Amino acid sequence: MARIGITGHIRLAPETVVLVRAAIREVLMAYTGSDFVGVSCVAGGADSIFAEIVLELGGALEVVLPSADYRERKVKPEHAVQFDSLVSRASRVRTMPYRRAGRAAYEAANEVLLSSCDLMIAVWDGQPSADRGGTGAAVEQARQRGLPVTVLWPEGSVRLPSS
Repeated sequence: MARIGITGHIRLAPETVVLVRAAIREVLMAYTGSDFVGVSCVAGGADSIFAEIVLELGGALEVVLPSADYRERKVKPEHAVQFDSLVSRASRVRTMPYRRAGRAAYEAANEVLLSSCDLMIAVWDGQPSADRGGTGAAVEQARQRGLPVTVLWPEGSVRLPSS
């Protein structure tokens, strides 16, 4: 059974969401017809797009939450319905042993992703991360471990500025 993780950017332009959705679907189509598991933190953007496609294609979804307060502190109102839906449909939800979301919690969640997957999909623009909990850092750590990484950043993709 293939175990596929996701790391990726949160703030994607609307037209980028369409491009990223198609690119992730193309990668995951290779796993349809067999049992596969998608592992995601279901943050907005790439993580949730991936999780939706895993479920649409008949895969099992495992959710890794960085902290006990992640939903209340970090999930923005515009993402809450999607987040709740994905968590409720997951076959497994694992919460890291942190009460509050923060750098250590994100790093722990990345560690679970990296140590539990056979392949990592990265929706990544190639820019380095500001800290070890970011997309670039996850890609670097995966590569250092010899974990295969499929980087997706379709032509014309754009990240929205931080709010």
